[in-house]
Amino acid sequence: MELIYCFDLFGTFIFAITGAVKGVRCRLDILGVVVFAATVGTGGGMLRDMLIGATPVAAFTNSWYIIICVATGILVFFTAHKFVGRWRVIVYADSLGLGVFTAIGMAKGALYGIGPVGQLLCGVFSAVGGGVIRDVMSGSIPIVLTSDFYATASIIGGAAYLLLGLTALGTLSKFLIVVCLVFVIRLLAIKYNFHLPVASTALPVDDHLNMER
Repeated sequence: MELIYCFDLFGTFIFAITGAVKGVRCRLDILGVVVFAATVGTGGGMLRDMLIGATPVAAFTNSWYIIICVATGILVFFTAHKFVGRWRVIVYADSLGLGVFTAIGMAKGALYGIGPVGQLLCGVFSAVGGGVIRDVMSGSIPIVLTSDFYATASIIGGAAYLLLGLTALGTLSKFLIVVCLVFVIRLLAIKYNFHLPVASTALPVDDHLNMER
């Protein structure tokens, strides 16, 4: 379990990077960048813990989560000009973080005796919750609703974790398999431009929606 905890901190660091990069791209000040780093790094875990009653949430009982997010946010703020343009680095990091948090969410849901559907939601919320909050804060449509197999990769990984639960594999083995699976699915989706069907734009927009715009 110590190794999984280390993966959790590592995933927090990776997601904090993606949150901080979003803050830099939105031209936020240093506090805003740190807030975005903490939001993405810990937001999904906080949401998961609140829903399953694991309170106080892990980010409040273990200071390392917030310390890592703050340090990462400050680091990205001052060094972003050196790597923000290297999109592949961010994509690889984000894909790995997606797999890590999916597996951690599933494991924690199982630890609390939640049913299969609840475990799956724990995995997905852990993986995408922070990013959704970040996108809402930045005034954009959450990327999980528009991106190439982002939340879908997490759902597939969560389903695989449930199936692996029918085997004799230990928690660590299931964890590593799911991390690798989500990582590979996400990268393949990006490489081959996989997308879920998109809603038609030919439908008329209601008049009251036009007035609001």
